[in-house]
Amino acid sequence: MSDTPGKQQNTAAFYGQAVASFAVAMAATAIGIYQLSADAWVRAFLAIAVLYLVTSSFTLAKVIRDRQDGAASSYAPAAPSYTPFEKH
Repeated sequence: MSDTPGKQQNTAAFYGQAVASFAVAMAATAIGIYQLSADAWVRAFLAIAVLYLVTSSFTLAKVIRDRQDGAASSYAPAAPSYTPFEKH
């Protein structure tokens, strides 16, 4: 087994579950807003608020991911000041 650090990849099942969960949540919210017994402008306001929340969540997740990737790539262990076959 290799001890080399590498970028971890998500499995296809995890990716599929995340996409399906997002789709179900968006569909349930849309149906709930559509079935709400309120004026059309109230439903429209809630729909816009949900879309704003979703886009803000994607942006926040990307910013956090980029910050973590930047912190991980900026860390470089100090290289030895000699070569492995150099005499001391």
